[in-house]
Amino acid sequence: MKSFEERLARLEDLNAKITEGNIPLEEAVALFEEGIKLAKGLERDLAKVERKIELLVNQPESPEEEPNLELFPELGEARDEEKRARSRDEK
Repeated sequence: MKSFEERLARLEDLNAKITEGNIPLEEAVALFEEGIKLAKGLERDLAKVERKIELLVNQPESPEEEPNLELFPELGEARDEEKRARSRDEK
C-alpha cells in the first residue's frame, strides 16, 4: 500500500487534471471516481490518527485517574454552562 503522502499527492494530481478541463468527459469521470476512493481512504486514515492522538493526550497520569476522553474539555465545560444558563432562563 502506498503511503499517506503518496496517496494525497495522487489526489492533488487528479484534482489538478480535472480542474484544468482539458480531458474528455469519460476520463474525467474515471479520475473523479479514483479521487473519491482515495479521499475516503485518506479520511479513514486521518480518523484513526485522530483517535490515537485523543487517547495519548487524555491518557491518565496514574492508574487511579480516569481518562479524559474529550480532546478539548474546556469546550465541553462551556457547553455545559450554556445549558445551565438556558435552563435558568426558561424558569
